[in-house]
Amino acid sequence: MKILLLGEYSRLHNSLKEGLIALGHEVVIVSNGDGFKNYPADYSIRPNWSNNKWVNYFRQIIFKIFQFDIATLEQGIRFYFLLHKLKGFDVVQLINEQPIKTLRSFEKYFLNKIFKQNKCVFVLSSGVDYISVRFLLDGKLPKTIIQPYLENPSLKKEYIYLLEYVSSEHKKLHDFVYQNCKGIIASDMDYVLPLQGNKKFLGLVPNPVNTNTLGYTTLNFSTKIVVFLGINKWNHHQKGISFFQKAIEIIRTKYPEKIEIIIVENIPYKDYINLYNKAHILLDQCFAYDQGYNALEAMAKGKVVFTGAEKEFLEHYNLQEDEVAINAKPDVDYLVEKLSMLIENPSMIEAIGTKARNFIEKEHNYIKIAEKYLAVWNKQKLSEEEEH
Repeated sequence: MKILLLGEYSRLHNSLKEGLIALGHEVVIVSNGDGFKNYPADYSIRPNWSNNKWVNYFRQIIFKIFQFDIATLEQGIRFYFLLHKLKGFDVVQLINEQPIKTLRSFEKYFLNKIFKQNKCVFVLSSGVDYISVRFLLDGKLPKTIIQPYLENPSLKKEYIYLLEYVSSEHKKLHDFVYQNCKGIIASDMDYVLPLQGNKKFLGLVPNPVNTNTLGYTTLNFSTKIVVFLGINKWNHHQKGISFFQKAIEIIRTKYPEKIEIIIVENIPYKDYINLYNKAHILLDQCFAYDQGYNALEAMAKGKVVFTGAEKEFLEHYNLQEDEVAINAKPDVDYLVEKLSMLIENPSMIEAIGTKARNFIEKEHNYIKIAEKYLAVWNKQKLSEEEEH
């Protein structure tokens, strides 16, 4: 099949492409590289002139006055000149209901072209969208990325980009995509929960991870236990980074001779993935039910990851007896307790890291996941053919 993957988050579509190519399919990725992470794309819509040193000066002024980023306009312009190449695909998958990340009026126009030029368009619920944000705002779950805002509305400025997904303008885009797509696929349990009972929901297909490029790292326990924290300043509150930072300071004082702390902020993916190679423990996020992509890649390398591992995740994968990650919570005392347990018992780090690697190989293998995507796409296409 000829497949177009539109947009990118955390290398999900790149790993899926590798699996699909291994199965003999032709795959094209169009994306902006997911910002500073700079993931590869066959056709890049990454803003270049907007990031120019001199243009960026005026860009910041415009954003401060009008709350408008001209880089989104540049992405739309770059996508426009690619439209003639993005036709005749058997399957198109959008990383999200707003995959181009341009002005919403432009986004709707471009996606309308994509729908008309191609046979079957599917949407991933990956990253926030209208349905997931609406669900989170209802406060039905005790632990969510929007919890800090619900508890402290003064954080609205930090959550403004997320709240835009329930604006009337975005709702129009959501309705358009929802009505025209063939179905919605969830990439992990955090997106399954808001979609339960939705007629367009096609089920969960786990994130694909290419374990061939993420070798298991034999950890050295003869020196200090290395704790790694990677910070994305754009989602600091949503990840619960402040809880990790406070826990780290306590641990640093409690075990000054036993641990080494590595903290990095907003660095490209190729640098990030190598910087945590020597880490034993990776601190990912506090408000998740399942693992995001950064956590999965670290688990593939045999790290102990503090991330989402709630009962919904454990039940789905039948992991009640196997701890493959530490279920992180927005609770400093809890995090300190869990970190202390690992630092004082290095054998637990090795045991959990081994289970983590085995779990990724079993449940997230990029070729097996590519097969699952193909099965979902083909099943939906077949059912529509039978209806007609």
